[in-house]
Amino acid sequence: MTAVPPMTAGQRLVLAIAILASLVSFLDGTIINVALPAIRRELGGGLGAQQWIVDAYLVTLGSLILVAGSISDVYGRITVIRIGLIAFGAASLAVALSPGVEFLIVARAVQGIAGALLVPSSLALITSNFRDAAQARAIGLWTGMTGIAMIAGPVIGGVFVDFASWRYAFAINVLPIAITLVLLKLLGQKDVREQGVRIDYLGAVLCSLGLGGVVFALIEQDTLGWGSPAIYLPLAGGILAFSGFLVRQRVHSNPMLPLSLFRVRNFWTGNIATALIYGALSLNGFALGVYLQQEAKLPATLAGAASLPVTLIMIVFSSRVGGLSGRYGPRLFMTAGPIIAGIGALMMLLIGDPFVYWWQVLPGILVFGVGLTLTVSPLTSAILGAIDPSRSGIASAVNNAVSRVAGLIVIAMLAVIVGGTLDLNGVHRAMIVTAVLLILGGIVSFLGIRNPVRDAGAPGASGLAAPSATGAGAPKKQERRP
Repeated sequence: MTAVPPMTAGQRLVLAIAILASLVSFLDGTIINVALPAIRRELGGGLGAQQWIVDAYLVTLGSLILVAGSISDVYGRITVIRIGLIAFGAASLAVALSPGVEFLIVARAVQGIAGALLVPSSLALITSNFRDAAQARAIGLWTGMTGIAMIAGPVIGGVFVDFASWRYAFAINVLPIAITLVLLKLLGQKDVREQGVRIDYLGAVLCSLGLGGVVFALIEQDTLGWGSPAIYLPLAGGILAFSGFLVRQRVHSNPMLPLSLFRVRNFWTGNIATALIYGALSLNGFALGVYLQQEAKLPATLAGAASLPVTLIMIVFSSRVGGLSGRYGPRLFMTAGPIIAGIGALMMLLIGDPFVYWWQVLPGILVFGVGLTLTVSPLTSAILGAIDPSRSGIASAVNNAVSRVAGLIVIAMLAVIVGGTLDLNGVHRAMIVTAVLLILGGIVSFLGIRNPVRDAGAPGASGLAAPSATGAGAPKKQERRP
């Protein structure tokens, strides 16, 4: 097998920028889970308010991350990353200074808008600067580091909650944002702008209204009931708006969600797996972070540190898994990883009263971490590797939107999943649903994902031909049947 060539200095700088720009969004999205009980004590609100604090961010992020792909094409990835960083920093300071729950929810929504500009542009920056196995390795590093941020967020948040204030946990974004802005200046790379691309503002509005209406109904139904007009009207309106969004994408000359991408097998299959897996991760992080503080009575630092073993496993093995996926294909990893993680979630049904972390949570966390490490990098590589690099911006935007919308819907359904409260029975129910979603993600990957065919003559490809399925007409010989 041909060795993966070492990264150039420019590629290392690109990778550092992509990781740091995405890190602030991922870090903030997980810090919130461990900060929720402290926010509730200081600003008030119940489970519904906690759901809104999480989902206000995910609604704007999930609905606008698609149009952000077009914005990135029109104005250039580097420009969009720079604007997103500045806006995210300002919104983070607003969160830290929030005088009440309502203000905090609005500030979180603004954070989501800024986050939508960061993630797809950052990943597209990688896919446009790396090729073949080197791209798989770079994506492995990106997913590993951003995955670590997602897992390390609760630890960082817990330290601030216990020893300072939950508010400082959101102000820490300023430092990585400042560093990334400096690195962008040093990069000196000419921005790439696509000609003839138009931003679909109406599509963005329809998508936002669609997701917002459905999420409002799912969260508030626990208070108002399904029979209330304040529930079924927004639900019906949201479904109609999102249906209108899909119709517009089908007929629009330059759609923000090109439905043609879903004719590529690895792309649509990978996105179904993404929805299942990332919905499970959102549910697990929220339920475990809140339960360990409110019911198990752990301090925020220990509640956040409960998932630290996952971080350590990802630090050690994510890059290696990314490289192996680039050499041998993603199917095996995407099948085994989610199923192993699902087994880890089921092991956490050992949680009981009295609570003992070392044998009720730690064994499941370790297995969960192994499964997650096997999953995240191959999943991203399979999806983006199936699409032509010229469409990497919109492909990464779609995949990130799918993951965020999955988390958005699962958190909105939290009251239904846990039975109204995150007590012992509620957290058990959350772990069962987490496991089911993960195992389904592995089954979908096994049935649908195809490895690239081996091509010993492809230079720098580590024995694998670069996937060339770029549309509906992708030749079937690019797929290897099981």
